[in-house]
Amino acid sequence: MADGNLTAVIHKKGDLRLETTKIPEPGSGEVQLRMQHVGICGTYLQIFDNGYLGEHDVTQPLAIGHESAGIISKLGEGVTSFKVGDKVALESVYGCMSCLDCKKGNYNICEDVKVCGTPMTWGSMSNYFVHRASDCYKLPENVSTEEGALMEPLTVSIHSCRRAGVCLGSKVLVIGDGPIGVTTVIAAKASGATKIVITGKHDYRLNIAKKAGANFALNVTSIKDPKEVAKMVIDALGGKADMSIDSTGFQSSIQAAIYATGNGGNVTISGLRENVVTLPIINAGLREVDIRGVSVNAHCYPIAREMIASGQVSVKSLVTHRFPLEQVNEAFKMARTKECMKVMIICNKD
Repeated sequence: MADGNLTAVIHKKGDLRLETTKIPEPGSGEVQLRMQHVGICGTYLQIFDNGYLGEHDVTQPLAIGHESAGIISKLGEGVTSFKVGDKVALESVYGCMSCLDCKKGNYNICEDVKVCGTPMTWGSMSNYFVHRASDCYKLPENVSTEEGALMEPLTVSIHSCRRAGVCLGSKVLVIGDGPIGVTTVIAAKASGATKIVITGKHDYRLNIAKKAGANFALNVTSIKDPKEVAKMVIDALGGKADMSIDSTGFQSSIQAAIYATGNGGNVTISGLRENVVTLPIINAGLREVDIRGVSVNAHCYPIAREMIASGQVSVKSLVTHRFPLEQVNEAFKMARTKECMKVMIICNKD
């Protein structure tokens, strides 16, 4: 085992460094992992560009990474469910497990919820990482650690489709052509949606969305009016969407989603971007269009694992670029161009 632990750490806006940290040892109920694959999430692009995420500033060095999978290298005391050498995907969100929300099973909305790699919880983009064994999911032989890392965005999308109520025959609008938008297309199709339209601003990504199952992929770069975006969607679907899922968090996108959603439908927001937005609330209220939030995921990892392992869905094509951990800054530059889909970091070469 190496003496140091190479780790990607954001210090402040625009300041991402590779640092050698101490190799962590697993405590009771924990496992040590030799990390294999960690995806670059849009969350980190926001933190890198702004120095904050939502209402939380980066006030001290933050190791990034939560879309991750690795190989167990050590077992902590009391861990009997795994053995050294098992490959696992890591669920990144965990609650206190004592409050009312956690006891109801809603650990993702615990008031003390932690998400790896977000202010201020240490992330997994490193050679070695320690995680709770109960939040690790063993991967079948036919599922790679790269696919294991992609389970995280897929679980967010599965949770979003559940919150939105996507079911057999649904007509769904997905806003945003990034990895979460495209995995939402995948999850919506697997949930039984028969018509899916995705809107975005990048032809490269929209073409990937089409291959992933979108019936219509609309580039709305030149359209500034949310009502005009909604009209394009309605024309494509032949009517308003039953539900809309916004993966961007931008005010104009949420407005377009409201206008494009049918009476009694819902707009589900999975993207976190602007803290305060102005919405056509009378339009939504009089038509009984519900507005729903999404907080990461809950109880979706077993579902994502089975969907991938069974071949029901494929996420392999979402990875368009791969970089070794030593080139994390170059990887960030690529991810910020949008001429990619998922940029994956390879944390170890085995």
